[in-house]
Amino acid sequence: MTEAASALLSLVPKAEAEQSMKDFKSDQEVRWCPGCGDYAILAAVQGFMPELGLARENIVFISGIGCSSRFPYYMNTYGMHSIHGRAPAIATGLASSRRDLSVWVVTGDGDALSIGGNHLIHALRRNVNLKILLFNNRIYGLTKGQYSPTSELGKITKSTPMGSLDAPFNPVSLALGAEASFVARTVDSDRRHLTEVLRAAADHPGTALVEIYQNCNIFNDNAFEALKDKDQAEEAVIRLEHGQPIRFGPGGSKGVVRDPATGDLTVVEVSAETESRILVHDARSATPTTAFALSRLADPDTLHQTPIGVFRSVERPVYDSLMADQLDAAIEQNGKGDLGALLAGNDTWTVVG
Repeated sequence: MTEAASALLSLVPKAEAEQSMKDFKSDQEVRWCPGCGDYAILAAVQGFMPELGLARENIVFISGIGCSSRFPYYMNTYGMHSIHGRAPAIATGLASSRRDLSVWVVTGDGDALSIGGNHLIHALRRNVNLKILLFNNRIYGLTKGQYSPTSELGKITKSTPMGSLDAPFNPVSLALGAEASFVARTVDSDRRHLTEVLRAAADHPGTALVEIYQNCNIFNDNAFEALKDKDQAEEAVIRLEHGQPIRFGPGGSKGVVRDPATGDLTVVEVSAETESRILVHDARSATPTTAFALSRLADPDTLHQTPIGVFRSVERPVYDSLMADQLDAAIEQNGKGDLGALLAGNDTWTVVG
């Protein structure tokens, strides 16, 4: 954990006793469709939370609207099931005003990238100390199977019976374009990888966005089968590890290189001629250029050759800390603030009849 992350985490009170997964399970009946990927994510988060060693009353989960947004009910922490798309905005206010809290946002591809798109990108660019878990099942599940902002082109759904005409968002590309300081992708059924990514996100000072591919077995079953099927996954999944060559396939037989002519990234067979060109993953690069190029490797229809892991993890000033410093400076210069004086300051007018 970095010094900046340790400093921020030290503001949140520690638990008085050792905790277990059971401590983070609420008394509410979990009500998702049997087989939904949300169950696996919930179990991973509940199992990971004790690692933080934080007092449960100082952990908050805020959600918007959608299947994933039932999450706060099932966590034995504070939480808020808020309004459609506005979870990042509400969480920004809470994290900025209560730096003694660990604030997590749970949202879906529809909630975050449709009505909530503007709130999401501004939370990312501000670098508020939030952890955003974006469940992406590429469909609207709660409203019964309409296409979502991440549904592939031509997707036939109840709202697009002749196929979707909309080009889909790539959440990782979107986050990198918004200057997010931490961006990662993982899969609901890969408990080990999911936990590793959650751990990295929790350790990050500032906004951490984690896209989680999550299966909706009712309205979009097997959307990520290429990444989960044992026979296909070895060829389809590119596991990113900082400082390691970007190789995948049987025995690491394939690798990612930069095309010298176009500058784009491409996949090649590893050979004596290509091995020296294989990229070494640098999640801490100051520029997001290569991370963005990696996010574009996956075919949006087949998801073949899809990178998962941490794309970017860089330190930059955290909004909450900057705001606290600014408030301290204002008080030092001007003394305690006077709300009445602010409201009735120089730029006021008296209207007479």
